[in-house]
Amino acid sequence: MTKTLILYYSTYGHIEAMAEAIAEGVRSVPGSEVVIKRVPELMPEDVAKQAGAKLDQSAPIATVEELPDYDAIIIGTPTRYGRMAAQMANFLDQTGGLWFQDALVGKVGSVFTSTASQHGGQETTLMSTIVNLMHFGMTIVGLPYTEKRLVKIDEVSGGTPYGASTIANGDGSRMPSEDELEIAKSQGRHVAEVAGQLARGRTQ
Repeated sequence: MTKTLILYYSTYGHIEAMAEAIAEGVRSVPGSEVVIKRVPELMPEDVAKQAGAKLDQSAPIATVEELPDYDAIIIGTPTRYGRMAAQMANFLDQTGGLWFQDALVGKVGSVFTSTASQHGGQETTLMSTIVNLMHFGMTIVGLPYTEKRLVKIDEVSGGTPYGASTIANGDGSRMPSEDELEIAKSQGRHVAEVAGQLARGRTQ
């Protein structure tokens, strides 16, 4: 049995919806267990409410100390000017002790994101988040082109070889499309398959 953590931050619910889809993909792989958790909100509650943030998310808050308990960690964060959100950066900035102990070396790492526009920093956010995981010594797993929705051009859609993504619109009104959710499921399934293969290799 391999255990995957989907660790996310979501302001308006887009990344939350993608996390659920990725979890569905993980669960589709026999011998795979998945846990969805989120990082703490940094905005004061009154400010978050004024901004229209979705505060009723059911995922529990993660702790830094639990990260080594998982075989794979899939990080989801919306983009902020082409980089990860401050909430996720703040959480990862607290992992120095784990880095010093090599506690995440060899574990599978993967990422997904959301932007307001088609070219609003999806790939830079994904790649810069991957850099964090490489410093941990994690085995990076992207989203291969065996997922053929990545090359569709008949509708507006997120999805990159670096990880799943969605486009939220400037006012946040567009939730993940069916194609984007299916791409997210494919990523979850692929990560779980790779984590399982690595786990089996370690026991042989």
